[in-house]
Amino acid sequence: MTLDLRVEILRAARGWIGTPYRHQSSVRGQGADCLGLLRGVWREVLGQEPEAVPSYTADWSEPSGQERLWRAAGRHLCLVPITPDAAGDVVLFRMRSRAVAKHLAILGDGSQGFKTIIHAYSGAGVVETALTDAWARRIVAQFEFPDRRG
Repeated sequence: MTLDLRVEILRAARGWIGTPYRHQSSVRGQGADCLGLLRGVWREVLGQEPEAVPSYTADWSEPSGQERLWRAAGRHLCLVPITPDAAGDVVLFRMRSRAVAKHLAILGDGSQGFKTIIHAYSGAGVVETALTDAWARRIVAQFEFPDRRG
């Protein structure tokens, strides 16, 4: 991914900070969940979303054990090695051992003096927080946005 695209992604993602948490929503300033943030950044930087998002529950197919979020990310993003220094990349988290991966974030650029993630979660909305060891050890995959700009 080019440096210009990384800068655009971070600018767009930071524009969502303060958006309240709303399950299945993707409207900057009004509501977003973690996937909604990613979808909104995609629209702002790359244009139309690549596929319609089906309705999903907050448990992200935990009862069935299907890695639906991981598969969807693999269809539209580029899988890369896990390197938490790659600002603008998307990281996928497994919140519990043997549970499905069900949380997404965009890696920050370290401009605050430490590694960060930009993400949305219940009770906080869209925030930029430290990529602590607790978060880092839950990363199971990392993806780049494709460079499909005009």
